[in-house]
This record gives sequence, structure tokens and C-alpha cells, in this order.
Amino acid sequence: MPERLEVGQRVRARADDPRGHCRLPRYVRGHVGTIVADYGASVVPDRAVTDAPGEPEPVYAVRFDAHELWGVSGHTVTIELWQSYLELR
Repeated sequence: MPERLEVGQRVRARADDPRGHCRLPRYVRGHVGTIVADYGASVVPDRAVTDAPGEPEPVYAVRFDAHELWGVSGHTVTIELWQSYLELR
């Protein structure tokens, strides 16, 4: 697992479309946001239901500007994302 990300870092939500269930909402895929909180580590729910859930990984609150997502200013959307869903910008 790469080093933990830090509050204030800009990240991009991965743009891939994995097979099966994924907790990364489509509306943020490929968009840039800012980490606003670090919630520790947890097993990724997508993998928790498999025979090989893997190790827990960092979970972050990532804030996206609504203008980045939908072209509408004045609002933000904050969602919890696992580190494997993110790329450094």
C-alpha cells in the first residue's frame, strides 16, 4: 500500500469502470477533489464480500466542488473514499 495521503492533498477519483459492485460513485470518477479528513483504515467493502478481502486501507473524506462535477458553482459534495479509488493529482 502506498504511503497515506494527507488532508489538503488534491486527488483525482479513478476513472476506471471495475467489474462488479464498486463504492466509487460514477459521478465523481475522473474528477479532482481535496482530502478534508482521514478516517483511519477499513477493508474495502467491494472486496469484503469475497474470499480474499485483503488488508484494510486508508479511508478519506474527499470534497468535490459542484462546478467540477456538474458545472454549478456554490456547492460542494463530500464523500468517503478508499485510497485505492484515488490517484494523486
